[in-house]
Amino acid sequence: MPKMKTNRSAAKRFRITGSGKIARRKACKSHLLTKKSAKRKRRLRQVTTVGSSEKKRVIRMLGNL
Repeated sequence: MPKMKTNRSAAKRFRITGSGKIARRKACKSHLLTKKSAKRKRRLRQVTTVGSSEKKRVIRMLGNL
């Protein structure tokens, strides 16, 4: 049986923390920033975790990382 391949696009977007959670960046931070408040843009800078419903799919995409 061949080795399981890592989904490279997922590897660039997610990382596994020391406690086993999956960290991700928040969406809506790439363009149309002038209409967003400074408070909202500050919150979008922070890293958050992947929800429990998506965790299994992301782990499968990351493979052996």
